[in-house]
Amino acid sequence: MKIRLLSAFLVFVFGCATTKVSRMDVNETVDLSGYWNDTDSRLVAQEMISDCLQRAWLSDFVGETGKKPRVIVGRIINKSMEHIATDTFVKDMERELINSGKVKFVAAKSQREEIREERADQQRFAENAKEFFKEKAADFILQGTINSILDTVGGKTVRFYQVELELINIETNEKAWIGQKKIKKLVKKSKFGL
Repeated sequence: MKIRLLSAFLVFVFGCATTKVSRMDVNETVDLSGYWNDTDSRLVAQEMISDCLQRAWLSDFVGETGKKPRVIVGRIINKSMEHIATDTFVKDMERELINSGKVKFVAAKSQREEIREERADQQRFAENAKEFFKEKAADFILQGTINSILDTVGGKTVRFYQVELELINIETNEKAWIGQKKIKKLVKKSKFGL
């Protein structure tokens, strides 16, 4: 009898769960699980691109050529043990680069293919078709990796992330800048949770 009452009580308690949704500011830091999240992506992109644009490679390039460098973001490889939306991280970095006003930005390979198709279509159907062979090549490519280390004991977990970025001169293969950002999170889970 007691088991039936306990079972009925648990079904009642857990069966009456409701969902409540609240809107929040997208810049507000919320870290529910300790996994890589939107805040990590945004803050790492801001910090690393800011560091990149303050280094000597930029003034050296402008001094030598008299122009702003053209940059493209290449592959960011997720080597962590979890799913990370690297496309979101790439967009965060692209936004920081473009909005800095210090570099010009070249469209990604997939975007260029679509634009070339559009340009070809214009040749057939548009009066003011845009010309071929006017594309501007990137001077530098930004590539990188996201790694993680997980350390767990009992109800405690330390999640460590290390983001490595390298800016490489496309013509010479010289590395112009190397950046690194580390994030460490302590996640505690209680043994009892209702």
